[in-house]
This record gives sequence, C-alpha cells and structure tokens, in this order.
Amino acid sequence: MGTKKKKKQKNSLPTLIILALLGLLVYKTHLTDNEPGGRKTTTEGKATAKDTEGKTAKTGGALEIPIMQSSTGGQILKRKGYTLSYNADYKTPQWVAWELTRKETKGTEERTDKFVPDPDVKGAKAYTQDYTRSGYDRGHMAPAADMKWSRQAMEESFYLSNICPQNPNLNRGDWNDLEEQSRQWARKYGAVYIVCGPIYDNKQPKRIGNNKVAVPHAFYKVILINQKENPQALGFIFPNAAGTRPLKSYMVTVDSVEKRTGIDFFPALPDEIENRIEAELTRELPQ
Repeated sequence: MGTKKKKKQKNSLPTLIILALLGLLVYKTHLTDNEPGGRKTTTEGKATAKDTEGKTAKTGGALEIPIMQSSTGGQILKRKGYTLSYNADYKTPQWVAWELTRKETKGTEERTDKFVPDPDVKGAKAYTQDYTRSGYDRGHMAPAADMKWSRQAMEESFYLSNICPQNPNLNRGDWNDLEEQSRQWARKYGAVYIVCGPIYDNKQPKRIGNNKVAVPHAFYKVILINQKENPQALGFIFPNAAGTRPLKSYMVTVDSVEKRTGIDFFPALPDEIENRIEAELTRELPQ
C-alpha cells in the first residue's frame, strides 16, 4: 500500500504543473484582450466597447456608421474617436462618423495643432504643404474639440484624412457654431451621433497643392438625437463659401442630404423610425 501511494504522488506533480501553466495562459490572455476598465480594443486601436454612458457601443451596427449607396466606397479607417471612409482620388474623406457623449465633452486634452499625413492611408494622400497659401483652411470634419477626452483621439483628429479644404470664414464661423451646438446637445441629451463630410457636385472640382487635393463645393452634417420618446435627425448643408447666417438657415431633411451625397445615414435604426425622422424638416433647432 505504501509503494502505491508514493507512485501516485509522483505522477500528480506533472499534472499540477500543466494545470498551473494553463491557468497562467488564460489569465494572460484576459489581460491582453482588455484594457483597464474592461475596454476591449481592435487591432486598429479603437475601442469596441467605449464608455458611452449606456449608449450604443462602437461595434458593428453602431448608430453613427453610414452606408455608401454607390459602388464608389473608400478605404475605411477606424480611429479611437471616429471612423471615416477615405477617397484616395480627392484626398479627402467621403464621410466621417462619431458618437459624442456627455462625458466626452468634459475632456481636458489640449489641441495638438499638428496636422500630419495619415500613416494608414493606402495610395495617394494629402500633405500639409498642399494647403500652404491655397486660400483654404485645413477644416476638421471630426473636430478636435470633440476629442478632448483622449490624447490619442486628439492627435488622430489632425490626420489629414479627417481634413478638407474649407473656406476660412466658414471654418471659423458657421461650421464652428454647429460644432459647438452639437456639444451642447450631447451634454443635454447624453449622446449625439454625427456624420459629416464634403459634397462634390461634379467630377472635376478645383484642386490644390502638388497632390491635387479636391476642394468641396459644399459640406454636409447630419446629427441624430436618439431620445426614446422623441428621436430627431437633423440635416445641414453649408456652401463652401464665406457668409454669416443663422444655423437654421442651413437646415434640410436628412433625406435630401442622402440624395445629394449617395450615402444612407443611420441605417442601424429601425426602418419605421429612420424613414420618419429623416423625412422631417425641423424648423427650429432643438433646445
């Protein structure tokens, strides 16, 4: 009996070692897959379950992500604070989409003001020199002021894939006014979902710089306030020109923006809600 007992103890040691190693492997995998706070990231470095105060996580089916209705889709680039579709011919985005939450409007990161070529763009891209003495601002689509909640998000907002040639008066005036208004809505309603980008009315737009960056004829922005009781979808179109006008004068239906751009906005909404709110023209800005 004593001999058998000794043999059993000897064989159990390798088994214990194997179990311990397997346990360590599972633990390390858990740490790798999750950031502090349980925030899982993709290979692009974008959070797929970002803290959104109970709102939709930034995964497949996210409310802000649109669908191109034509076959001219661009390169999809996922960032920490936004997602965009990039047009390598025009060297500008087709659309830029992001969710802005109440918590994110309280960020404290400072602007970097360091415009750089997007390192992930495949093929032709814009460079800072293309805008030099062009008469156009480097106009943010996803604004830097919406990215103050993260240093990485702030830095990535200055990638030139997120930038368009924009009339200086528009960039610093009415376009900026809508950016500030969007942050007010995010603070009031908890979150807003935003998509914006350039509009090209023909296939031969003006070009600037050695890399022939295309100058938009206009810009669009659509905003979803997804209140359960009263969801609202707001559309805006801004000519790429100087002018100072009330924001409500730029308001259009989201349906009309879809027709002009060939983009389907907020496709993750139930069809009956999407069809209704995108056809409505709000006469006044939400309070």
